[in-house]
Amino acid sequence: MTLTAESQAALSPSDVLRLLVEGNQRFLAGTAVERNFMEQVTSTAGGQYPMATILGCIDSRVPHEIVFDKGVGDIFSVRIAGNFVNTDILGSMEFATAAAGSKVIVVLGHTQCGAVKGACDNVELGNLTHTLSNIMPAVYSVTDVAGPRNSSNKEFVQAVAHENVEMTVANILERSRVMAELVEEGKLIVVGAMHDVATGKVTFMEPVDAAALRAMMD
Repeated sequence: MTLTAESQAALSPSDVLRLLVEGNQRFLAGTAVERNFMEQVTSTAGGQYPMATILGCIDSRVPHEIVFDKGVGDIFSVRIAGNFVNTDILGSMEFATAAAGSKVIVVLGHTQCGAVKGACDNVELGNLTHTLSNIMPAVYSVTDVAGPRNSSNKEFVQAVAHENVEMTVANILERSRVMAELVEEGKLIVVGAMHDVATGKVTFMEPVDAAALRAMMD
């Protein structure tokens, strides 16, 4: 069923988060909803009313609509190596939420992330050098993992990927007054999550709703 302005408006942020969790559970079980994608293309031609915005990595093993079992018009998908935010991405997400009504933002990291590995190894390659610099705060922040601080240490890489997601969630709310106000008003939830590329399972972190945001600010 294609989302309409009415069906989107009827969903609460908690509803949307539940639908994403249930979608991933169907994906894992091999019971994905059967969809007529061309029919959805036709029905969304006049407008779009996505329920969620997913900020993820460019990794080809993490296709957002598939792992959450969603169809055409259900998700705004933002993809960049290392799933971080900058001014342009924040602006895009402000459109997705404040203008187009998306109820949940998921910052989706994943296991075995090449961008995180590159940051851990201080890789320098053309414009990629600047891209990976956005992940370095997470690299520096992880100090409690034993062993080498590079991509040979799988536990370190995983800790950095997790920290990068948490820092990105915080950056969204600190750098966008528009989205922070939506959270304060109960119209938006921002949540981090990790996708396991070996199993397909998405594990959600604690969502930031109005109450959690107030606690962060205290």
